Amino acid sequence: MAIDALGNSLNTASSEVSRSNLSQNDFIKLFMTELTFQDPLEPINNREFLAQMAQFTNLEQARLTNDNISNLVSINATLQSLGIIGKQVEIITNSGANITGTVSAVNFSPEGSLISVKQADGNFLTDIKLSQIKTVR
Repeated sequence: MAIDALGNSLNTASSEVSRSNLSQNDFIKLFMTELTFQDPLEPINNREFLAQMAQFTNLEQARLTNDNISNLVSINATLQSLGIIGKQVEIITNSGANITGTVSAVNFSPEGSLISVKQADGNFLTDIKLSQIKTVR
């Protein structure tokens, strides 16, 4: 089960959204500045204007698609996280030790999903990142 990729994809998707918003705002400002300061004796060509409008529409559609994909990635990560509750996992701790236990809970945070693992001796390990999971049985 490729759980490692989930935590990374959530962070990547959210950073992509902020970059697309910046690009859209820059495009709008540039476009409005061009319209405001165009030469009245040589106004913008209709074809150029339509091409720029098409670019703006494409940019907006790409942003909306990116938002929808980000939402789908988040939902998918949540569903996959819930799917490992009750499963036995082998994790690698921050110190590098391999520990086996049963997933008892999944906690959701802005940084991603964190699991709690109950070991055979009854002790709980909390705040385990999905990227620390080595195997799921």
